[in-house]
Amino acid sequence: MYQEERRGAILSELQDRGRIAADDICTLFDVSRDTARRDLVQLEKEGQIIRTRGGALLPAAMEPVRSYAGRLQLVSQEKKRIGVRAAADILPGARLLLDASTTVQALAEALTSKPCSILTNSINQVDVLAANRAIDIELIGGTFHPEHRFLYGAAAVERLRSFYADQAYLGMVGISEHGLTLREEAEGRVKQAMMEQASEVILLADHTKFGHTDYYRCGGLEDIDVLITDRYPGRQMAGLLDDCGVTLIITEEESP
Repeated sequence: MYQEERRGAILSELQDRGRIAADDICTLFDVSRDTARRDLVQLEKEGQIIRTRGGALLPAAMEPVRSYAGRLQLVSQEKKRIGVRAAADILPGARLLLDASTTVQALAEALTSKPCSILTNSINQVDVLAANRAIDIELIGGTFHPEHRFLYGAAAVERLRSFYADQAYLGMVGISEHGLTLREEAEGRVKQAMMEQASEVILLADHTKFGHTDYYRCGGLEDIDVLITDRYPGRQMAGLLDDCGVTLIITEEESP
């Protein structure tokens, strides 16, 4: 890959994640740390990034909040594998809560004829599951977010508190030592209610979410029971998860 191509790809990763570590650049593009540093220096000179200790982030004015449709275009094979792995563990007759994340939609797409009951705040999850006659699906009420296609607000939270589920399947923007974080508080309030109303909380997240902290903290690592991801999250994060009693499931096992 030429330098210009690699720097363009780094910017694409930043558009997706909001920030990136130099170690991630080395891993993703198979380059040395010196090469990663030179790329970041050049991108900073061009005004396209802000360098941080150990990596870079987008300037606030450039950092996008992608619409749900935009995020769907970025759904990777890693997310699809996470969804398939999660669907494999669902028992017939289970009562489930599904949030409005694209990785959880990968789970919905992987459900076949397994009978279960689903309560969700996601318009897209309803669309995906509507033709599946084995599944009873209910959409909670609330205020509609047209860009991100979920229902939220006091009515949605109150409705959720009337149900008890076997599992809640959730996605997050950031997973770090600071806990579980999102961009919007409104979405976070609904996820918090889902976590409280489920016997087991299962987080579906690809490796890009590790080490990232976003604006609104909707829970701690101790609030989840299982994390299904595509790569080993690193010794420090794995240690934090273990300390919190989280079961880590990796779709592509890698040596720590």
